[in-house]
Amino acid sequence: MKGEVLGDLGLHMAAADNVVTAIEDLTAGDEIPYDGRVVELREDVPFGHKVALVALSPGDTIVKYGEPIAAATDHIEAGEWVHTHNAESKRGRGDVAATEEVA
Repeated sequence: MKGEVLGDLGLHMAAADNVVTAIEDLTAGDEIPYDGRVVELREDVPFGHKVALVALSPGDTIVKYGEPIAAATDHIEAGEWVHTHNAESKRGRGDVAATEEVA
């Protein structure tokens, strides 16, 4: 398998990633070791969803697979669930590409 499993809880696909993917349903208080420290989950995170490893501000790029996949739309603390309520996808967005071509 590519990537690294952190704390038997999250899959970290590339060194540049600032999120991990939950490999099971996670519970608030679970701890993920990362970069010499521990990231404590602030809320429950469903299997297959992302958890922030670092704090992100609105507009910050969310990186997974070593590639930008989304932008934060709200402040996201390390250990928070990253999903449509606080991030907007930047992949496969024909509407964004069309707007950028016009500008």
